[in-house]
Amino acid sequence: MASREAGFKKYAEGLEKVAANYGPLTPLSFLEMAAANFPARPACVYGDDRKTYAELYARARRLASALIKHGIEPGDTVALFAPNVPACLEAHYGVPMARAVLNPINIRRDAEAVAFILDHGEAKAIITDREFSPVVGPALERARVNPIVIDIDDPAVDGAGDLLGEFEYEAFLEEGDPDFAWLPPEDEWDPIALSYTSGTTGNPKGVVYHHRGIFVASTGQPLSWGMGYYPVYLWTLPMFHSYGWCFPYGITAKFGTHVMLRKIDSKDIFDLIANEGVTHMCGAPIVLNMIINSKPEERRDFPQTTQVMTAGSAPPPTVLEGMAKLGFEVIHAYGLTECSGCVTACFPKDDWSEKDTAAVAGEMARQGVRYATFQGLMVADPETMTPVPKDGEAIGEIMTKGHPVMRGYLKNPKATAEAFADGWFHTGDLAVWYDDGYIQVRDRSKDIIISGGENISSIEVEGLLYKHPDVLEAAVVSMPHARWEETPCAFVTLRDGAKTTEQDIVGFCRENMAHFKCPTRVVFGELPKTATGKVQKFQLRDLARNL
Repeated sequence: MASREAGFKKYAEGLEKVAANYGPLTPLSFLEMAAANFPARPACVYGDDRKTYAELYARARRLASALIKHGIEPGDTVALFAPNVPACLEAHYGVPMARAVLNPINIRRDAEAVAFILDHGEAKAIITDREFSPVVGPALERARVNPIVIDIDDPAVDGAGDLLGEFEYEAFLEEGDPDFAWLPPEDEWDPIALSYTSGTTGNPKGVVYHHRGIFVASTGQPLSWGMGYYPVYLWTLPMFHSYGWCFPYGITAKFGTHVMLRKIDSKDIFDLIANEGVTHMCGAPIVLNMIINSKPEERRDFPQTTQVMTAGSAPPPTVLEGMAKLGFEVIHAYGLTECSGCVTACFPKDDWSEKDTAAVAGEMARQGVRYATFQGLMVADPETMTPVPKDGEAIGEIMTKGHPVMRGYLKNPKATAEAFADGWFHTGDLAVWYDDGYIQVRDRSKDIIISGGENISSIEVEGLLYKHPDVLEAAVVSMPHARWEETPCAFVTLRDGAKTTEQDIVGFCRENMAHFKCPTRVVFGELPKTATGKVQKFQLRDLARNL
C-alpha cells in the first residue's frame, strides 16, 4: 500500500499553501466583513445608543490600539468584569485584535474567586463596570497582580460603585486609532480567550479557547439553529457564560443586530422584543420561567415568533406550552464551557406537529444530537471506551471531539490529560443513548449543581461548611427549585451539644461566599455511608428531591 506522501505526490507539487489560499481562521474576520459590506447596518443597540457596524469596528480597533499603547503585548490576559453592555461586546473583538487573550469573568463571583482568577490568568489589564466595584475593588487588593484598571462608567448605573482605575473606558478609547491595522493571529491555534469553570476542588479551572475553535463554533451556532441573515439577537444570555455560546461572533457573521441588556427584567425583555423586533435569544430555564410568570402589565404583544435556545435543565411541558402562548419557540441544547458552548441540540422532528405538548416535551427533554461542527459524539464506558447500547437504558459518559473543544486547562496538565484521555473529551456527564441517536443526561459525575445556569461545585460548598465550628460532617447535593431549577441542599452532622440552626448555617455561608452558591436548605442528621466510610450521595439526592 502506497504511503500517504507517495499517494498525494501529484497533488502536492507546486500546490503548496500560499497567502491566496490559506490563512489562520479567526472570528474577528466577521466584524471586518460586516463593516465592509454593511457599514450602516445596526450592529449594537443599548437603550437610545445605537451603533452601526462601521462604528463598532472602529471602536474595537480603538480598544486594540489603546491597549497596545499602554503596554499590552501578544499573549497578555485582559480580564473583563461587566454585564451585557456595549463595552463587553467591543472587548470580544478589541482585545484579541491586540493579540491579547480576553478573560470574561462571571459577575456573580465573589472577591476571593475574582482575585484567584486574576492571579491565575496573570491579568495585565481589567475592564470593569462601576456597578461591581464593591467586588472588584477588594479582589484587586487581594490579588498579587497589579493590572491596568479601565472603568466602564455606564450612565445607567445610578451612583452605585466607585471608579477604581486611572482610565475611564470612553476616554481610553479616545487614545486609540479607529483605523488601527490589526493583524489576525499568526497561528489559528493561538489563544483567543480564557474562561473559568468550576473545578472539582472548588477552585475554578481556566478553559483556554483558540481562534480556530471559536471560528468554527461561531459558524456552527447559527447553522445548527437554522438562523437566517440579519437576526435581531437579545442578550439575555450572560456574555461571560461559556463565552456567550460564541454569539458575540455568530450574530455578527450573519450581519445581525446585538440588542444589549444590562439586567434581566421581564418588562425590559418584552419591551425590547416588541420595540426592536427581536428574533432570537438564549438563556437558562430561569429566564423562561421569569417570562412565563411575568405580570400582565409587563407583557407586550409582538408580531414575530421569537426563537429561544435554552440549555441546562430540560424545559418541562408547562414551560414549553407557556412560552408558545406568549409567542416564543423553544429549542433545548446541551454544552459545556470546555466545548465553546453547545455540543448538541434537541432538533425538532417532523412528527412533532402530530403530537401533543406533553409528548413533545418528553422528547425535547433529551439533549439531542451533535452539531455538525463536532467530529464525534458518543455515550461510552469511560474505562473501556466502548459505546453503550442505544436502548435508552444503559448509562455511560458523554464524550465528544472537534474543533470547538478547548485547548485545555490553563496551568493544569493533569486535568487536561484526564479530560482528553483516549482521544476524546470526557464531559463528566452521564447519559443514555436512544436508537434515534438522541442522548439524554441522567446525572453529573462530578456533582456539579447548575443553579440559574451557573455551575456550583458541591465540594467548594462542603469545604466552607467544614469551617463552621459546629459542623462535624457535611455533604452537599442538588435540590429542585421552582425558580433556579437547582440549588444546593446541605446535609450536616453537628458536633455533640451544638445548638446551631438552619438559619445560622445559611447565614454563615452567605457571609463567606457568593450568595448563589449558598444552600437554600439545611438538613441535620447522620450522613448515610458505605462500609468504607464514603458518603452515599445518591441517597441524599433522593431525600433532597422529596423535601
